[in-house]
Amino acid sequence: MRKYNKNGQLESVICNSCGKRLAVDKGIVREGVIGIDHAWDYFSEKDGQVHHFDLCEDCYDELLSGFRIPAETEEQTELL
Repeated sequence: MRKYNKNGQLESVICNSCGKRLAVDKGIVREGVIGIDHAWDYFSEKDGQVHHFDLCEDCYDELLSGFRIPAETEEQTELL
C-alpha cells in the first residue's frame, strides 16, 4: 500500500501481506518491493475492478514458493 504526499512524492510503502513498513527515503523505496496494479477483464469474476497492492521481498518469496510451475527469471545485464 503506497501513500503519497500532497506534492505526489512517495511517503510510505506498507506490505499488504505482512504489514511491514518498508524504508522510503526522499520518495525512493530503499528495499525490495513488488507493486502490482492489475485491471481485471471481462472473463473474470472481478470484471471492472482494478487491484493495487505491494509485497515486501519476503512475502514475494513466500508466494513464489507455493507455485507448482516456477516463475521464469533472467539476469539483467544493465542495472538502472
